[in-house]
Amino acid sequence: MTRRIRIALTETKNAYQDMPETLDGVAGLASRMTDLRDANLRHHEELIADAAKAGARLVCLGELFSGPYFARRTNPVWRALAEDSVTGPSVVAMCAAAKANDIIVVAPIYEIDAISGNRFNTAVVIDETGSILGRYRKTHIPEGENERGEFHEKFYYIPSDGQLGDMPANVSTNRWFPVFETSIGKVGIAICYDRHFEGVMGTLANQGAELVLSPAVTYGAKSERMWEREFEVDASRHCMFIAGSNRKGSEPPWNDEYFGRSYIVGPNGRVPRIEARPELVMGDVNLDELTSVDLSGWDLLRDRRTDIYDIR
Repeated sequence: MTRRIRIALTETKNAYQDMPETLDGVAGLASRMTDLRDANLRHHEELIADAAKAGARLVCLGELFSGPYFARRTNPVWRALAEDSVTGPSVVAMCAAAKANDIIVVAPIYEIDAISGNRFNTAVVIDETGSILGRYRKTHIPEGENERGEFHEKFYYIPSDGQLGDMPANVSTNRWFPVFETSIGKVGIAICYDRHFEGVMGTLANQGAELVLSPAVTYGAKSERMWEREFEVDASRHCMFIAGSNRKGSEPPWNDEYFGRSYIVGPNGRVPRIEARPELVMGDVNLDELTSVDLSGWDLLRDRRTDIYDIR
């Protein structure tokens, strides 16, 4: 029996309509954070339902999906969006959506840890029954600017502490990079900036990941150029499928354009896109490709020289 699975990625932006027009107006959102979050939850509940109706077995939402990408400036008002990765409103809503639509949901949230009080950029993995399989905390946190604007993620959250809690679905022995045994196969996560670091995809592959989901918010010329290349190379090099989700459109009050271009790629190339609504990128992933004879005739795992590398 073939292991052909339809998966979906969201490619959207902040759905809250009452955003301020200028950065000075952000402070006025302090009393409206619940409304802002709720608007995004309703939007994504609709996208999840449409993905399921189109036959998707898994849907990966975008990085920090329940709000705008707030790290464009440093403003403590956004810290109020952080929530618990089990009992928080976004997670509770997505668990209900997963169960109602019989679909696996990967929900990237802004997390605050109930014990340490530390904040993280976290993806929560939820199965079709609405049960939480576990979480992945973003390992690499960027800080800087490019020709399109600034990003200040280190102001809002810290890198993963490797404390991922009780995760019976996790088959990885690496505490930084969990791999989740799901009904469709073994799934790993690499959030946005993580994708640039050479050890990430290799580690996930070594821990058994067949499909890696990479929710992102990315922009700028170099990022756009590499977005079209990195997943292609890693999928071939590590014999896995990689699905990258990026925001698309402009979010006030920052008003810089996110280029979207989400896609799914396997070891033998890109997966054809199945048309649905514009905010969904869908494709059929055939996991049998991962155990088939490589069309190139290569056997990279067999022929790799592990005794000669000196990697910084």
